[in-house]
Amino acid sequence: MDVFAPTLAAALAGAPLALPPAAVPDLATPAGWLPVAFTVVMGLAMLAYVVLDGYDLGVGVLMRRASDDDKDRMVASIGPFWDANETWLVLGVGILLVAFPLAHGAILTALYLPVALMLLGLTLRGVAFDFRVKARDRHKAAWNRAFYAGSLIATLAQGYMLGQLVMGFEGGWGAFAFGALIGVCLVAGYALLGAGWLIIKTDGDLQQRAVRWARGSLWLTALGIAAVSLATPLLSERIFDKWFTLPWIVMLAPVPIATAVLFFVVDRSLRRLPTRLAEGNEYGAWVPFGGAIGIFLLAFYGLAYSLFPYLVVDRITIWQAAAAPESLMIIFVGACVVLPVIIGYTAFAYKVFSGKAQALDYT
Repeated sequence: MDVFAPTLAAALAGAPLALPPAAVPDLATPAGWLPVAFTVVMGLAMLAYVVLDGYDLGVGVLMRRASDDDKDRMVASIGPFWDANETWLVLGVGILLVAFPLAHGAILTALYLPVALMLLGLTLRGVAFDFRVKARDRHKAAWNRAFYAGSLIATLAQGYMLGQLVMGFEGGWGAFAFGALIGVCLVAGYALLGAGWLIIKTDGDLQQRAVRWARGSLWLTALGIAAVSLATPLLSERIFDKWFTLPWIVMLAPVPIATAVLFFVVDRSLRRLPTRLAEGNEYGAWVPFGGAIGIFLLAFYGLAYSLFPYLVVDRITIWQAAAAPESLMIIFVGACVVLPVIIGYTAFAYKVFSGKAQALDYT
């Protein structure tokens, strides 16, 4: 720990910690490839969390607009999945802790308050989910509001943390305002995922409302992605060069183009769906949810490409932050066992509980 203390102190103080090119380990050795492997697993775990828990957080955010009967159906649509979806968050943060302890210390210290708020929101949401089932009628509305509040607080906190990560954990009102903007836009992004999920899992009036909710969330989501995409290269000359110098500007052009195309595809689908659904035709009902997932995938790719190999922008690389290769190898063996199990039971749960959500029965 004494070895890392000066580096951690410098990171928190904002000192540059760029790793000299000569110090990058040989990728053929465990000290070189293991940090890369854990970065990939951690990134995919966080992506899985954003998509999977994102839609059920989005359903929670949308509950404020629904009737009491619709609230029950909305909860039923995520009931078999929401708790297991949070497994990916535990996995991602766990890898950050055990594989990259230096970065974990720097990041969690900088984000102590928003992390606490996120955990508060997730806890409130979990308690409300269980208590609303058996609550008396006069108390049920309060637990519904708690479920909505927990979902909103957790989402805002996650968006704020993303904004701070992009800003390199710099202080000041500008960084705070950017984090707040990304927080609001992430609420819209999760609402888009949640509405897309409801279009697939429900029918009737609730399904039609979900289409309207998705349309209302779509372009605010686009604003958030555009803000992150523009801010990231402007804050770092290294990231700017990765995107806007030849040949990378040509090779990477399909990423923003494909993202824009997906936004227009989703928008077009949402304009056509009300008529189709009213006629009992669900052709294309999966497009909003599938398109939203595609948008998040492309946004994640762009962010990962921009940041790599840094865990803190232009300060701490994955090799600086990594634990000893011997420790990483033991963790890697465990991850090779645990990860397929998580993927397997997640896929099994979605297969078993496929189809339209049924009305809740509390008897």
